Amino acid sequence: MTLRATAAAAVLAATALLGLAPLAAAAPGGPVPQPEAATAENRAAAERAATAPDTLATLSRFFAREGKISLTAAQPRIEGEAIPVNHLSPEFVAGRAGASVARLEFLASRAVSSDGQQAALWTARTEAGWQVVNIATGDDEFRYARLGAEKLPGGTVFREPQIDAWYVTGGSRVLPLDEDAVRAVGAGGASLDAYRARVAGAYGDKLPGSSYAARGMAGGYAEAPAGGDATPVAAVTGGAGALALGATGLLLLRRRRAAGA
Repeated sequence: MTLRATAAAAVLAATALLGLAPLAAAAPGGPVPQPEAATAENRAAAERAATAPDTLATLSRFFAREGKISLTAAQPRIEGEAIPVNHLSPEFVAGRAGASVARLEFLASRAVSSDGQQAALWTARTEAGWQVVNIATGDDEFRYARLGAEKLPGGTVFREPQIDAWYVTGGSRVLPLDEDAVRAVGAGGASLDAYRARVAGAYGDKLPGSSYAARGMAGGYAEAPAGGDATPVAAVTGGAGALALGATGLLLLRRRRAAGA
């Protein structure tokens, strides 16, 4: 399921509720700035951003939405180290020689409230330094990292965000980690060449610089859904919410949870 930005009213409502600043370094509708590498220095910077008092205060409001828990009782904490999160690489889709199937998009820190709610804090280097650029409900980033390590030790776990599919790749194989990925490549996975052919066919005309991008469609690298899937933050329930920042402000998005394969 593709993520899609809300209308301006939802943006303003989400911004007012969560108090997160816009990410001026990102192009409208485009991806968050990428960290260059998941170095120890970058991990430490990401963790400082995730544990900052303002971030924890925002997390309290996030976990307390819809009265799930009180602001004072939420007591959010950050568990474990920040982990790298990879997405399907546009360079790979474009067939650039030597391009890896996945590229590092951001670092994620696990946030947990006192009543057990979980969220992922996405952190990236912006013009203002390392910042939290997204808060997403659930533990997808951490769960699929674990599943990928179990399925293919030493492999690279990555997400194909256009269909919300998670994979692990190593050598010349791409293996599925969730139901969306199974539908895309089959339960047994696909060769790297076969996977490249599939994504090139699906997204090759939607890359940055394409006419698709010029029309403002998700930065030129996503499939438009048949219908809107975003709601104001006050209407988000369960594990379906995600908050993303762009140059125009805070955008509330819906994230579908996929079962591990």
